[in-house]
Amino acid sequence: QVQLLESGGGSVQAGGSLRLSCAMSGITSRRYYLGWFRQAPGKERERVAHIDTYTTPLGEISTYYRDSVKGRFSISQDKTNTLYLQMNSLKPEDTAMYYCAADLDGGRWDYWGQGTQVTVSS
Repeated sequence: QVQLLESGGGSVQAGGSLRLSCAMSGITSRRYYLGWFRQAPGKERERVAHIDTYTTPLGEISTYYRDSVKGRFSISQDKTNTLYLQMNSLKPEDTAMYYCAADLDGGRWDYWGQGTQVTVSS
């Protein structure tokens, strides 16, 4: 059974930093996608970043970032099956519930965590 559990949210002032973590278990696929999404009140959920767990022979890993977070957020995964989202230079518009998700078969984001709240004050 796949389980995702986020942590690391909180309240910070604009310009501050937070690091979100997502502890994952039950994933047996060899290659899959992991992502961070967010949803602000009254807005649709949006994908913030995702990472392809496949590493090329040259050691490259494919990532995606939405334009509004490029250069400020960084997605990574370690060997303990934990996904991270390092968020720097936070802005009030980054305020949202953040969710980690897994796409295990290259089609849909089927597995979701319960979310962690990020609040950025001006």
